[in-house]
Amino acid sequence: MTTTHQGTESTTRTSQGAAGRIEAALRPLLAGPLPVRLRAWDGSEAGPEDGTLVELRTPQALTRLLWHPGELGAAQAYVTGELEVHGDVGAALDLVRETVAARAIPPLTPARVARLLPDLVRLARDTGALARPPAPPATQAVIKGRLHSLARDRASISHHYDLSNEFYEFLLDPHLAYSSAYYVDGPHMPLEAAQAAKLDLVCRKVGLTAGSRFLDVGCGWGSLSLYAAERFGAQVTGVTIAAEQKAFIDERIRARGLQDRVQIHLRDYREVDDGPYDAVASLEMGEHVGEKNYGTYASVLHRSVKPGGYVLVQQMSRRGVHPGGGPFIEQFIAPDMTMRPVGETLTFLQDAGFEIRGVQALREHYVWTVDAWVRTLEEHWDRAVELIGEEGARVWRLYLVGSAQAFRDNRMGVDQLLLRRPGGPPVVSDPAR
Repeated sequence: MTTTHQGTESTTRTSQGAAGRIEAALRPLLAGPLPVRLRAWDGSEAGPEDGTLVELRTPQALTRLLWHPGELGAAQAYVTGELEVHGDVGAALDLVRETVAARAIPPLTPARVARLLPDLVRLARDTGALARPPAPPATQAVIKGRLHSLARDRASISHHYDLSNEFYEFLLDPHLAYSSAYYVDGPHMPLEAAQAAKLDLVCRKVGLTAGSRFLDVGCGWGSLSLYAAERFGAQVTGVTIAAEQKAFIDERIRARGLQDRVQIHLRDYREVDDGPYDAVASLEMGEHVGEKNYGTYASVLHRSVKPGGYVLVQQMSRRGVHPGGGPFIEQFIAPDMTMRPVGETLTFLQDAGFEIRGVQALREHYVWTVDAWVRTLEEHWDRAVELIGEEGARVWRLYLVGSAQAFRDNRMGVDQLLLRRPGGPPVVSDPAR
């Protein structure tokens, strides 16, 4: 059957076979025809002739989508290779969002799914996809225990950050900075230079000088801790709950002869009790503490800095119904993560006793940062697969491409929040000004 649409709509040919049945079943859900070309496991195709080709390689891909309609089922099928996008994954994601917006497709609520359930069950039966839910992909997180207990937080962080030090060395810049860079000279800066500019900006904003006691909360692979010690002469304490990160930083400390200036502790932020420090920073760690614990996190930062001292928090922000970033991010990347509008975060920090001294938006800088990580991943795909497997590499492709688009479209932001604990000498000007 061939249907010709006038204007800008493409010619759509619906085949017999699994693809045709799927296309027909999805029309009510999509409020119109498929926006992509669909190829099913039996070789049948449906959808616009010139559309992006999406292939369901096995009936199990459809089984996943039926058990988890929407983002999670599609992500599960993609990372396992049961679903393939032939072409640019980012372009395909953009097309989906544009279609949803153009057709004003409502959210996929349980009520909508329930209304379509008889047709979906019939589709599954007719195509051989009617089956129990498949096992989750190996890369999907399985986190147990009380939300944001010490043990659960360690497991959540370990899932992502203890993946492979060698992989992060491959993906990131030589500093191993896993947070937004600062492209002070524009988007064409090399990533390493932009990350150094970010680290330098942080150190200057909190007023580090030789001998300053500096606390790095959630120190990652030590990019800020090492930079502060080497370039500013600070006495640094870093804390992390990722064992592989600590082992990596400790080796770098020994290699650079910084044992007398940098100490890294395997410690939760709630266990920090050796302040007050002259200055404190926490780069993209506050997203992991949870909504109920953010007040505690802010209080720990406040008590850890001396009166008159500065704290810098670099943190992502997000509006909407998915404070964790959405089903894919929450299940595969950062379990239990919580983001919120930046104004709400500032309220938490003010309630802890801080004076807000500055907010610097870095949203577009994160687009350029993630774009650099994507280029590394795609240009050296075989190496990524060698380090973390095909499924792991597909998870990272989906994660990075989607993240870059979220920052590009202002669905997410990232800001440097400069804070000061009241007290101490009168303020003449902030250190970096």
